[in-house]
Amino acid sequence: MFLYLKALHIVFVVTWFAGLFYIVRLFAYYAESFDRPDNERSVLQPYILASQRRLWYGITFPSAIVTALLGGGLIYSYGTVPSWLWVKLALVLGLYAYHFSCHHIFLQQQKGIIQYSGLQLRIWNEVATLFLVSIVFLVVLKNTLDMLWGILGLVVLMALLMAGILWYKKRRQA
Repeated sequence: MFLYLKALHIVFVVTWFAGLFYIVRLFAYYAESFDRPDNERSVLQPYILASQRRLWYGITFPSAIVTALLGGGLIYSYGTVPSWLWVKLALVLGLYAYHFSCHHIFLQQQKGIIQYSGLQLRIWNEVATLFLVSIVFLVVLKNTLDMLWGILGLVVLMALLMAGILWYKKRRQA
């Protein structure tokens, strides 16, 4: 039974992350739609808002709930909680905080409130990547130090990518 729980947990983690990655992209598209001409904006905005609702309530939020339930079942199956799992639980708690911050942005955008620019939202989208890499490295390696090295490598890569994006943006505007 444990392996079935584990397999289902992984499936719902994947669908949850897919939803988190895409919802923030939709937030960015909606924020950027205000820069479009009126005729484009009048078509884009209702479509993006409807896409957000379908994704958030149909995939992302249910996947977060099922992930938590299955994760609880897995912890119960362990009988004892290994030390690496405490670190994972802390990261998962941070991921749920990220999820609920996305829910806040979702509710704002559904009311037509734009608090962040498209660029800020694209950067915010990368936070989920940090959680994903951290959790996967920790679960596979079961070692906090190795996980930190993996995160450091990812942060360096992300910094280089961000520098390249900003350089390209400045070059394109010149």
